[in-house]
Amino acid sequence: MTAEEALARLTAGSDLDGRIVGCTVTVVRRMSYATAGANTSAVALGGAEAQMATAPVALADQSADGGTDIVVTGYRESVAKAQQIKKAATGSQDVILAQDIAAFPDQNLAEALQRIPGVAITRDSGEGRQISLRGLGADFTRTQLNGMEVLTNTSSGLDSRSSVSRSRSFDYSIFASELFNKVVVEKSYAAEQDEGGIGGTVGLHTAKPFDFNGLTVVASAKGQSNQYTKSVTPRLVGLISDRWGDFGFLASVAYSTADTVEFGYRNWNWSQLNFGAANVGPGVSAADRAVLVGATGANRAWNSRAQTYATFFNKRERLGLTTALQYHPDDRTDLTLDVLYGKLTNDRRSGVIGAAGTNGIAANNVTGTQVLTGVSFDEYNNIVGASFDHVDMRTESKVTQDQTTFWQAALNGHTDPTSNLTVNFLGGWSRSTFNSGYAQVYLEAVDKSYAFSGLNTGSPRTSYGFDIADASQWDLQGLETRADRIRSEFYNSKAELAWTVGSGSTIKAGGGFKRFTNSGWQRKVAPSYEGKPGVPDVPTSVLSDSSLAPYVIGNVAATYALLGQSMMVDASDTVAGTAYDLVEKTYGAYLQYDLKTQVGSIGLRANLGVRYYHTDLGSSGTALVGTALVPVNVTNSYDGFLPAANLAFDLSRSLVFRISGNRNLSRPALSDMRAAGTLNLASFGGTITAGNPNLAPFIAESVEGSLEYYDGQRGSLAIGAFYKHMDSYITSETRLVAYNSTGYPSSLLPVGVDPSVLVNYTRPVNGPGASIKGIEIAAKRDFDFLPAPFDKLGVLGNVTLAEGSTDVFYAGVAVRLPLPTLSKFSSNATLYYDTDRWGVRGSVATRSRYRWGDGGNGNIGEYIKGTTNLDASAYVNVTRQFKLSLDVINITDEPIVQYADGTAKRVMTNTVSGRTVAFGGTMRF
Repeated sequence: MTAEEALARLTAGSDLDGRIVGCTVTVVRRMSYATAGANTSAVALGGAEAQMATAPVALADQSADGGTDIVVTGYRESVAKAQQIKKAATGSQDVILAQDIAAFPDQNLAEALQRIPGVAITRDSGEGRQISLRGLGADFTRTQLNGMEVLTNTSSGLDSRSSVSRSRSFDYSIFASELFNKVVVEKSYAAEQDEGGIGGTVGLHTAKPFDFNGLTVVASAKGQSNQYTKSVTPRLVGLISDRWGDFGFLASVAYSTADTVEFGYRNWNWSQLNFGAANVGPGVSAADRAVLVGATGANRAWNSRAQTYATFFNKRERLGLTTALQYHPDDRTDLTLDVLYGKLTNDRRSGVIGAAGTNGIAANNVTGTQVLTGVSFDEYNNIVGASFDHVDMRTESKVTQDQTTFWQAALNGHTDPTSNLTVNFLGGWSRSTFNSGYAQVYLEAVDKSYAFSGLNTGSPRTSYGFDIADASQWDLQGLETRADRIRSEFYNSKAELAWTVGSGSTIKAGGGFKRFTNSGWQRKVAPSYEGKPGVPDVPTSVLSDSSLAPYVIGNVAATYALLGQSMMVDASDTVAGTAYDLVEKTYGAYLQYDLKTQVGSIGLRANLGVRYYHTDLGSSGTALVGTALVPVNVTNSYDGFLPAANLAFDLSRSLVFRISGNRNLSRPALSDMRAAGTLNLASFGGTITAGNPNLAPFIAESVEGSLEYYDGQRGSLAIGAFYKHMDSYITSETRLVAYNSTGYPSSLLPVGVDPSVLVNYTRPVNGPGASIKGIEIAAKRDFDFLPAPFDKLGVLGNVTLAEGSTDVFYAGVAVRLPLPTLSKFSSNATLYYDTDRWGVRGSVATRSRYRWGDGGNGNIGEYIKGTTNLDASAYVNVTRQFKLSLDVINITDEPIVQYADGTAKRVMTNTVSGRTVAFGGTMRF
């Protein structure tokens, strides 16, 4: 049924009358229709909700004048509404509505999305950041905001988590969840959708004036605190919306600050190494010495680099503003201009202590003054504990400021020129700009002893043979200054016609143009002061808060001032291979047939269509030509047809069977298409990563099916399966080669590093195909069959099982590894108790381990250990207008553990970020 038909059925034979105007459902008593203003309660619904079969309603108490209000409120109702939208869709999709988003203790939009089946998130500094959908990483998920594709990037405080993320991976941490009233995750593809996003499309929708009945004002204020930082920071939300005849205006704001800290153990990856004979002390057994001195191949020992303690403080500030101007004279015409601004600022301070001085434990070979005095191995020849004398230690103190700003303006409209013809159009622009800069001070303590242990346990620890908190033990070694910039911009335009050719039959046709540009660079200088005469003692302090041990670090601002060093860098400091520009121009058109009919007693909803796309790519940067780095421009183009079919069979009023098949694409990662090479070099060698602008996109054929049971508003059970096959999967090829064989000039190496040092040379290639398959199970149930007070209980949850792999090349040898960011198991469950007066919810989100990178230095893959995160929320409606709420996030202080090699599990990081508690109130007028 249409919404109008459903409303007529609901009110038939009663003294109630209902009507739908725009996105508002109004229910009144027939006897007082002329004066319905006194007895009417309007139900605000988004555009998709206005098309659903039935709207869940709850009868309130009799009003003083004898009328009865029909209201839609509360978490339970929002989940029921989302369930009905999912049921009415033709393809596979999941929906979160405003009350659902606001009902969880989500700090940002990424955390809200983790409630959806098949969605798992990555975390950084105590917050969610990016998502994977059905096991495919963030690069495979397309994000739309108010109908147009968008992209934002931020950064991590840890290098091992990619630091600056110049990629197609949308960073959902930019936005507070309160800015949105609906999120739709489309898992199956239809021809009317823009191409891209093999994993799926996430559609974000901000509120519109006609979502509300007249003047609406909402204000919310919370204070939040983390168990390690203790300070209380604000989280503020405000919204005002009103309508004047055919016009409406809405404005909303969300502002928050948060003090976070992440700390624990870290190292600089692992590598096989050899010790010089003089570097192994007499206390080491002959058997262990044979593994350490002169060993070859698999017999060589594996050692972690630098073995550091690290602490990352961050003051995060998030601001979001939305405005909407809407013209809505009737159901046949709507024109809305949305303008959105978002800003995320991270002010970070970090401190690190490790065996990373001149004669440290950070290189492939130990041949300096270092002496190994004791060692223990595990079954993989990993050094999991050791003690050393005559090692140069180092501390690092870094201050970082980064900021992402985002702007969007989107004009959406539709009109029905005739009763059987609809015109839709969109024009929009968005821009995301990321700027980051840091200054860092290195201190060195020469000829010291230390020991580490527990690298095969969950608690790695280091002890030191000197007072690491004594400033007299430390001297200035060097400085490092760096700046990064990423800018992404979209221009979108499209138009489509929908022609109803008969009852239940519609032909759609449309076309569009999209221009995407991405530019950026990295600049860095690293002056060395080691061994220079006349270097003054620099100002220091002791880092003791949120640290596994107190130690001396340099005062960054005071040190730079004392030495007369600038914290600015310029174009002459650009790191080779990081400055490149990309331009994509895409033209698209589609033709689709929609059907809604009956086949005997079975209802059938279907869409069948095909999309054509053509993309022109321009990539410019600095690439290796012969033995010189020279500017280069590369152009490429590709096109194709993407057929899609989605069918939904309504086997009964409660049972829906869906089946879909399609072809879709995801474009190569931004860094993979650069006409440039990136060098990350250190004393132990490092990596060179080159781009490949001639890569072909990922192309996938997908099929999926599901069987879904709906028990009215009370519950549902859905079981689905999916399979995606990519003919070619872009993967990396890594070779360990001498630096001077790559053709890059030796002037790019750090001071004192031999040009023959071994480096990992990596480039993307179109490798053999890959596939992913999986099963999704999702369920919801209100326990309204139980006696009071247990009838207010409810539960919802989901489980996704997925499997997929691809070849990664190491020294020309293909190794089959899981797809990046794929967790074989992910789940989310919520138990709630919800009444008109108060409610409480608890949620658990689990994902198994996933591959974060390809590895390197002989490590096969790099992984992040599985996590289980517990959150809880409670509220009480003090009055009809005022609500108090309490949120607790990351209740168990879940650690993030990263390790190299999927089999040997060599620990790289083990950090925690603490529990966060927020308390406050919301006022609604």
